Amino acid sequence: MRFALACLALCVSAVPVSAQVTAANAAAADSKALIYELRTYYPAPGKLAALNARFREHTLGLFKKHGMRNVAYWNEMPAEASPEGRVIYVLAYPSRAARDASWKAFTEDPEWRTVAVASEVGGKLVTKVDSVFMTMTDYSPPLPLAR
Repeated sequence: MRFALACLALCVSAVPVSAQVTAANAAAADSKALIYELRTYYPAPGKLAALNARFREHTLGLFKKHGMRNVAYWNEMPAEASPEGRVIYVLAYPSRAARDASWKAFTEDPEWRTVAVASEVGGKLVTKVDSVFMTMTDYSPPLPLAR
């Protein structure tokens, strides 16, 4: 671990400070220009673990393959309205048109179709999906988005 950290420090220190600042500024501008989608999945009773496994093992990689940026994922704390909680996540896209094209490609991907069918042999994992589209405010701190 110490070796990895030392290598990382050497790599970062080898990049001129002006390039580091420019890259940080570009990332900040990029995160503010994106369209964000907040998605909430309501798992079927007893299916939260299977839903999380499908995201962990398959969905995130397929989203990335189809040009979606995985921003963050959460499990909601259990509540009366959702005793097991829900899966809530945010994706980012360069535009709404890019979002639509990415989702179309994702839903038509043979790998996704195979994963979806296999993961739902014991029944549907999700009963409902909510989706909200957002843009970042001018006063929001920038998000450090991975590519």
